Amino acid sequence: MYSENYRPTEQLASHEFELYFGPNHPGIEGNYALKVRLNGDQVVKITADGGYLHRGFEKLMEERLWIQNVALVPRICVPDPVPMEETYARVVEMLGGLEVPERAQWIRVMMLEMSRICAHIFTFGGNAATIGQYSNMFWGVSDRDRILDLFEEVTGARVYHMYVTPGGVRRDLPDGFLARLSQLLDYLDARLPEYEDLFFDNPVVQQRGKNVGKMTQEQALEWGVTGPNLRACGLPYDVRRNDPYLVYEQLEFDIPIEQGGDVFARMLVRRAELIQSIRILRQVIEKLHVIKGAVRRCHLPNPLAWNIPEGDAYARTESSKGELAFYAVSNGTAKPWRVHVRGPSSMHAVQVLEKLCIGQRVEDIAQIMFSLDACPPEVDR
Repeated sequence: MYSENYRPTEQLASHEFELYFGPNHPGIEGNYALKVRLNGDQVVKITADGGYLHRGFEKLMEERLWIQNVALVPRICVPDPVPMEETYARVVEMLGGLEVPERAQWIRVMMLEMSRICAHIFTFGGNAATIGQYSNMFWGVSDRDRILDLFEEVTGARVYHMYVTPGGVRRDLPDGFLARLSQLLDYLDARLPEYEDLFFDNPVVQQRGKNVGKMTQEQALEWGVTGPNLRACGLPYDVRRNDPYLVYEQLEFDIPIEQGGDVFARMLVRRAELIQSIRILRQVIEKLHVIKGAVRRCHLPNPLAWNIPEGDAYARTESSKGELAFYAVSNGTAKPWRVHVRGPSSMHAVQVLEKLCIGQRVEDIAQIMFSLDACPPEVDR
């Protein structure tokens, strides 16, 4: 029932009605809302309505010291915080002319790929929950916790690590950590066939995902889609390969693609990316057994009076959500003059979601949302 003060956003046809979808719903990772106009159970129009979560990150960063923002940026995307830390650190390093020690670069790649696995497992579980398959969600939460245990061992924190800092990383890996990581990768390798049986080979999952929320490669490019959502349309574009950073050019990995462009294709790409992340981490483990030395630049200025030279810089990363970038401008003081976050979620959760839901059924909205894998805090940045 609508309240007596409710007024439709515009004149509705006699057979149409509006409802509010959110602002808290399992179809997306955080507080978010949609204004949905329906004709029966079919979506006629949908309007994204954000602003319920963390807001104004960019302005907050401009009011804080360069080093203080290390603690702020992970909150822009809770399920995949490491790319935020790494990209911000790299843009500061570009402005300040800092070189990162080789061992620290390999550790950063390790953290990025562990975070990617966490995020993709989280997405599988969320997508499954939107169609009532809670077993897969519980599995995902449990397996993700095993990775969070390792994050906690390295950084002291399970989610907001604040571990990647300008000039390197905060500290080296604990004794025996690489062996424990290798054991976890063995566990995940053995676990994947079970996910196949429960989720990807499930006829209900396939029926609910195929030809739902479909977009063509031409549409994806026109709308600015990146990451797994773009690769699910058949385009093998990945920043790690097309514009390498850190030590990715030294690693062997494939860029998975699918041709369907629908909900199921987007899940298949993330499944394949998880396998590639395991492959990357095994190579990183081998390298870290050999590469020794410092993990951070030792001669950083006093962080409370760190005046970054004037200039601007742009750094980008392939996060689990798509292409993430930071643009920062320094006026030579201890605070950024301007910081802009180019997050993939702001495109996927607004313009793309609004287009893909048209003509779909109301029960498919949550699935489409989760298949696009957006972070609401990043939209509200």
